[in-house]
Amino acid sequence: MQGHKDMKKDKLSEIYFSVDIETAGPNPGKYSLLSIGACTIDARRSTFYVEMQPVNEMITPESFAIHRLDLLQLKQKGQPPRIALEKFERWILSNLSSNGRAVFTAFNAPFDWMFINDYFHRYLGRNPFGHSAIDIKSFYMGLTGVDWSLTSMRFIGQRYLEGKALSHNALEDALHQADIFERMLAEARSF
Repeated sequence: MQGHKDMKKDKLSEIYFSVDIETAGPNPGKYSLLSIGACTIDARRSTFYVEMQPVNEMITPESFAIHRLDLLQLKQKGQPPRIALEKFERWILSNLSSNGRAVFTAFNAPFDWMFINDYFHRYLGRNPFGHSAIDIKSFYMGLTGVDWSLTSMRFIGQRYLEGKALSHNALEDALHQADIFERMLAEARSF
């Protein structure tokens, strides 16, 4: 048991960050990351939001229909990607203690993670989240034992958000995701 005590003593303090994004399409190789919303998943609820200049003119009609972010307006008023990512990294690091570890958490994390990881490496050469993420949908599936088809926001929002719908504003959605994940963690820890 001594080894277990030593492991606990040296353990990094994990800070969960709820991250949501809006994009111009389905992959970062071809489409732009347009906005990032994030918050800490703790009582403080420190928040971050940025809208970014698109890297090209490509946008799918489906993406625009979801978030309504105008590429021309973002080109004029959005932050250049490098500056936006530098600000995001500074905010993440400012929310960590000296032995802290940032844990990326998102609803449908593979999608959000793919863009965030690509942009951090493309513009800064590093990712403050490291190389892993927690997917809220997968966590829910493991917690409840439901089939994957029952892990959409339609079902999860009903259970944890009293049926509130997502707005597709990256910060508002990150805050809702944080509420969901906190409630799931409490439920999981109650067993």
